[in-house]
Amino acid sequence: MFYILYICGVMEEMSFNDYLAKKKIDQQAFAKGEPSRFEELKTLFDQVHPDSFTAQKLFLINKTRRAYPLKEEAVEKEVKKPMMRPKIARPKTN
Repeated sequence: MFYILYICGVMEEMSFNDYLAKKKIDQQAFAKGEPSRFEELKTLFDQVHPDSFTAQKLFLINKTRRAYPLKEEAVEKEVKKPMMRPKIARPKTN
């Protein structure tokens, strides 16, 4: 009898703070504003996969995002010049 050993790459674990940043939620404001809910969600997040957590708490995440939005630094976007349209040579007709 032969056994086949399958080794898969270890997925890097995402922390709860990284998850909140990804979901655009201010972690410090959320922890200060609702400490009991923050600890409850952190405990659950540590037990399940991030995708499963999102599926379970989607409506709560959206409500929290609106209450504690992450303030992003103003990033100046590079303004691109509009591309010129190609000129199509048309035959002259008289």
